[in-house]
Amino acid sequence: MESQGVAVESHAKQSWAEVRSSWTWPHHQPVPSAAPALGCSRQAPARPSVLCAGQQLLPVMIPQAPGDLPPLEPGDDVAFHPPSLELKTLGFAKTPSLAGWCLGLGTRVTAAWCSSGREQRSSKPPGCSLRLPGAAVPTGCAAGRAPQAPSTRSDIRDCSADPPYLPPTATNTTARLAALRDILRTHSVHAYIVPSTDAHMSEYISERDARLGWLTGFTGSAGTAVVTRDEAALWTDSRYWTQAERELDCNWELQRTTSIESIATWILKMVPAEGNVGLDPFLFSIDTWNSYSRALHGSGRTLLPLETNLVDQGWGDQRPPPSSSEIYSLPTEFTGSRWQEKVAGIRQRMEQHVRHPTAVLLSGLEETAWLFNLRGDDIPYNPVFYSYTLLTNTTISLFVEQSRLSVEARQSLRSGCPGPLCVELQEYGQVSAHLRRYAQGNVTVWLGTEYTTYGLYAIIPQEKLLEESYSLMMAKAVKNAHEQEMLRAAHVRDAVAVIQYLQWLERTVPQGQVDEFSGAQRIDAFRWAQEHSRGPSFESISASGLNAALAHYSPSNRSSRTLSAREMYLFDTGGQYLDGTTDITRTVHWGEPTPLQKEAYTRVLMGNIDLSRLVFPSNTAGRTVESFARRALWDVGLNYGHGTGHGIGNFLSVHEWPVGFQSNNVPLEAGMFTSIEPGYYQDGEFGIRIEDVALVVQAQTEVGQWGGGDGVAHHGGLHRVRGGGTSKEVGMCNDTSLWQHQSGEKPFLTFEVVSLVPYDRNLIDLSLLSPEQIGYLNSYYERIRAHVGPELRRQRLEDAYAWLQESTEPFPVSGAGTATAGLLALASLLSVLLSGLGA
Repeated sequence: MESQGVAVESHAKQSWAEVRSSWTWPHHQPVPSAAPALGCSRQAPARPSVLCAGQQLLPVMIPQAPGDLPPLEPGDDVAFHPPSLELKTLGFAKTPSLAGWCLGLGTRVTAAWCSSGREQRSSKPPGCSLRLPGAAVPTGCAAGRAPQAPSTRSDIRDCSADPPYLPPTATNTTARLAALRDILRTHSVHAYIVPSTDAHMSEYISERDARLGWLTGFTGSAGTAVVTRDEAALWTDSRYWTQAERELDCNWELQRTTSIESIATWILKMVPAEGNVGLDPFLFSIDTWNSYSRALHGSGRTLLPLETNLVDQGWGDQRPPPSSSEIYSLPTEFTGSRWQEKVAGIRQRMEQHVRHPTAVLLSGLEETAWLFNLRGDDIPYNPVFYSYTLLTNTTISLFVEQSRLSVEARQSLRSGCPGPLCVELQEYGQVSAHLRRYAQGNVTVWLGTEYTTYGLYAIIPQEKLLEESYSLMMAKAVKNAHEQEMLRAAHVRDAVAVIQYLQWLERTVPQGQVDEFSGAQRIDAFRWAQEHSRGPSFESISASGLNAALAHYSPSNRSSRTLSAREMYLFDTGGQYLDGTTDITRTVHWGEPTPLQKEAYTRVLMGNIDLSRLVFPSNTAGRTVESFARRALWDVGLNYGHGTGHGIGNFLSVHEWPVGFQSNNVPLEAGMFTSIEPGYYQDGEFGIRIEDVALVVQAQTEVGQWGGGDGVAHHGGLHRVRGGGTSKEVGMCNDTSLWQHQSGEKPFLTFEVVSLVPYDRNLIDLSLLSPEQIGYLNSYYERIRAHVGPELRRQRLEDAYAWLQESTEPFPVSGAGTATAGLLALASLLSVLLSGLGA
């Protein structure tokens, strides 16, 4: 499943100084130093022009005399400089001279072409063909696309129409807003902030905690709403903009950002001086609360914590009840270690810490579930239960609804009583009172700021707090040998279910018998049939055609397209098994893909391969190497707006923090599992994502010299690197490996891909791949045959076995792109990235 990432508008890959220094301007015209601007010139010399882009509204820089600049027309070819930058959507003013102001800057251009102005939601002329200098022109551009007349989309709202148009997917929120506004007046509140999370900072939440969804109708997993006595607005990131336009009614203003600064600016505009801004302190992290406090400081507005949730009051008896299902113990064979061993490890770290904390507070739901080897189902698709744990150096307190504990779970927790390994059971709602009493003593409470709410944080005196990420999250993230083997085994069985699904789709889609919703139900059924299955790990993303351009689209009975051999189909699905959690995305096309679709797919696959086969030093931060997944897309000016990967648990969360490729993730270590999932999305047409789960493993490196006579096997000056069960060649200089071996540094790392499902051959353009990339694919397909083939036969799925054999036939290496240049470029990029290596 694609991971939550930084919003698209904050992706900056080069400083303006670096960009300006690389430009060559016509007629040696100087580049102004006061403000950045991007040069753009027409491909046809007879019609020169330039455009502007970037983070600001900037005038166009004109390389020729003003009179030489004709107006831009539909179908004009435009070249971006430099092609690797992400550019904002450009609007054009049709004037015969300076004409020269960027209009309608909104979303970014992340494609090297477009078919109609409506898809970018700007004033850009329909049919524009954007081309990139210094790189191969994408086949889709070379083929050209006829201008299309703008058309009105019926799947999103149109609040400018009279009367306003709402699609059937939108929710009428008029009565809900009226009820909440009455409550605001009762509490003397002028604005109320509603987040998308719960009291444990969970990414996925229960229906009972879906306050944002109930109030707004928006069902995305990330967003913030603010309601005043007269206005209402929703903030969300680029993954959900189209979804929000489908689900919101016209009571809501959509803000296409998630920055707290933007929210605070809007509040300051809408709330009068001396007004109160209310929120529930048990739904906001410490950092988020502090950010709002700083933004409103000195403004005359008061940030008012209200422990009574005002949305809950308006929701009333329609709010879903809390879960009453059983909380159970994992069978011993599916645990990495006994819970008593985990407690001992945490206490040892407490003793070793320089401040010697007396207690650790666990607020994250997966923390307590992992610690005690317990599972529940309080949140759909996530086997967790509502709980807190306060672990001191002599006692253990578990705050949970005791009546829901199974007999085995209670016996496991109480087996060490009395004594330091006795778990004292207390009711879930007593955590605040218990923490307040404990904080009165001579204590120091260690808490992680990632999952602790401001409501609990404010209970503990500042001098008794130790605020930093604690090592329990790291201990959970680095899987031991048994946990690794369990996750590998789960992915083999999961591959069987996915292969069955792909085979079934090939047979039934041409008959017009499958829609997105029935497809999602079918793959869930295939997974349920597998051993140790506990259902899907998230709501299946089953998206055809333009729906696939929505990163988090999920079908329903009321909005489900029929799958067609004329469209691309993306399915992002996963399973929960007692021995592991899975997450995989494949994109397929059963007919004749367009040149654009085929090249875009191939470049996404190239990014997946380049990162999967990468060899890197120990202690490398994921953000340092993340761009390898984007490089093939950047080469032609494409990009994607979500994160490249996330951690994954052992029968826990499908998004397991702190592993991944974001700036807030920890350095990669052997034993961590992460997804690798580049993509590309053409709004209004199609979406592509290829996702695999990979294990970080030690790379087996051998030093090869530039030359001969030393008895070492040589490969043209390259190192032979073995990792993840495959052999790789990478163009890294000898000094790196010599330094590793001679100085006793930690061994280098690489990835072992444990997802074992072939890619769609119909969408791969082999001419774009290097011999090394094709060699990687062939080695990967050998592993799929070796691991999944026997399991298919064990389950007597001979048709699926035959499908697998055909789908994993080796690719010919002849006709592939030149390898040397790609290797040298990869090595060069790695050296630059690692120069900024962060811990």
